[in-house]
Amino acid sequence: MNDIDIKDFKITSQINIEDLPTQYNLNAPKKDIEKALRGVSEDLADIQNTMYAHGKYAVLMCIQGMDTAGKDSLIREVFKEFNVRGIVAHSFKKPTDQELKHDYLWRHYIALPARGKFGIFNRTHYENVLVTRVHPEYLMYENMPDISSIDDVDEAFWERRFEEINNFEKHIASNGTIVFKFFLNLSKAEQKNRLLRRLNKPNKHWKFSPDDLKERKLWDTYQDCYEDALNKTSKPHAPWFNIPADDKPTARYIVAKILYDILKTYTDIKEPELPAKNKANIDLYKQQLENEK
Repeated sequence: MNDIDIKDFKITSQINIEDLPTQYNLNAPKKDIEKALRGVSEDLADIQNTMYAHGKYAVLMCIQGMDTAGKDSLIREVFKEFNVRGIVAHSFKKPTDQELKHDYLWRHYIALPARGKFGIFNRTHYENVLVTRVHPEYLMYENMPDISSIDDVDEAFWERRFEEINNFEKHIASNGTIVFKFFLNLSKAEQKNRLLRRLNKPNKHWKFSPDDLKERKLWDTYQDCYEDALNKTSKPHAPWFNIPADDKPTARYIVAKILYDILKTYTDIKEPELPAKNKANIDLYKQQLENEK
């Protein structure tokens, strides 16, 4: 199976989204890719255990993609070897009344992972420059002081949001959160196939909504918004990775391998040393336990 090079997926310069691949060939059968994923998942779980003991870093993994891109199943498969105490996933839906009483980043800030844990945002704060940009009427629910109508939402408004998001990520990164952002890049043809599979399988009907077809008609608009977001918010402290998502096992392996390869570079993440007194008395503690009656 081919190894991967992070540079092939990391967005470090201006991109045209049409040029980003939605397919990637690992030159391996599905069973080999899945076996390799299990191995990397186990290695990631070991890193997280060490991070938990170390207590100085958190990991925030942000996942964005069009409907049917495979976000839920990717989370399930990549993190299936993790201790449940070490991982927290959040799926951000329509804001609640309580959330709308705060600024748009508030609900994301309070969901950030504690040091020592992995946090997953399944759909993220980027919905606020994607869905709301495609549907600016949704902004009216935020009741912002400077926005009275859709006519008030201009390019300067979106530029301000990008700056706020960049500042948010820079702040959390400088305080010990390692930020990964994955764009699951699905082709329009593959989305069609996946929607049809949902309709053709009765046990998948619950996943389908007529709104899926309405949003699909806005595909090109969404692609333009994604392109703008990727170009304006892929930063050294919080980079975007384009993940070819037409093949789910391949996408899962690529994401897991990127996580592992980058986290391994944090050589300061180590289990803490026992206090000298405790370490010197290890044999005594063992003897006490062995002599118990």
